[in-house]
Amino acid sequence: MDDQFERPYVEKYRPETLEDVVGNFIILKSFFRQQVCNRLTQSNCEVWKYAESHFSCKFQVRLTIIQGPPGTGKTSSVMCMARQMLKDCVKTAVLELNASDDRGIDVVRDKIKGFAHQKVTVPTGMHKLIILDEGDAMTESAQQALRMIMTEYSSTTRFAIACNDSAKIIEPIQSRCAIVRFTKLSDEEVVERLQVVMERENIEHTNDGIEALVFTADGDMRYALNNLQATFAGFSMVNKENVFKVCDQPHPELMGNVLKACLTAKFSEACALIDTVFTQGYNLIDIINTLTKIMQTMSEIKSEEMRLNYLREASIIKMKTLEGNNSQLQLHGFLANLCQLSVQPNKVK
Repeated sequence: MDDQFERPYVEKYRPETLEDVVGNFIILKSFFRQQVCNRLTQSNCEVWKYAESHFSCKFQVRLTIIQGPPGTGKTSSVMCMARQMLKDCVKTAVLELNASDDRGIDVVRDKIKGFAHQKVTVPTGMHKLIILDEGDAMTESAQQALRMIMTEYSSTTRFAIACNDSAKIIEPIQSRCAIVRFTKLSDEEVVERLQVVMERENIEHTNDGIEALVFTADGDMRYALNNLQATFAGFSMVNKENVFKVCDQPHPELMGNVLKACLTAKFSEACALIDTVFTQGYNLIDIINTLTKIMQTMSEIKSEEMRLNYLREASIIKMKTLEGNNSQLQLHGFLANLCQLSVQPNKVK
């Protein structure tokens, strides 16, 4: 069997050092003491080399909550940090749990407390590390139990909690931790890593194929790599049409035509186009998300005021859809508002 079917790219190209992590470079350096953070004038490579050469005395370990969108390198960054910090002891001194699966109080009392209690050999001045992925999925009782363990074993164990929403972490844990906020990866950062992977895997591709991967990923590196591998495995060629066949999202060209019809107040034409997409079985949220991404960069929207008005209407219908109002009539009402904004920008409130 070909190697492309054997190992997912997200695992094969997972960062091994902090230097390999894509994006959030300035935020990542908050893991280091101020001596490293002050060297902003140097290139990324030089900063990481300096940090690694001074690791034993400059590295700062603390309780940390890492918040950010999916696929931005939260867990990978912590694992890279652990490898450079603990070196050969990383297998015995690090416990990684997915809190969305192991989220009950029994897991906290058994696995986490048991690991925190056991004695493990670590380099001088270092601590054991417990990584909780999707920590915001833990139950409140489990978080309360975790709070007590964090306090009781603070001298021997450090905790890193990766989550999408730090507001779901209870206040007592938040007050004990430094909160590091990761941002969505830029298109340029996603493209750069995709090009490295395609070059190493000898993947035949087109420029519009890369653009399609970036569009569907929306700043999620994991999603971009999965779509790349699935497209290559299914078609052996990464181009725009093949990417959208794999991702199964509303085609952005068709969605762009819907917005162009709204900009010229052609309501019937916009409804006919959107009905074509709706009858194909696409979820209303997928349709709205695709329209929103196109609105943000569409050159036909001349004024920023009009762009903001369109985005406001998109946010309103998305909120209504999440509340359960996901009918075709709701979608037509949204298009009617967009058409009215094109004719009378201040009419729709």
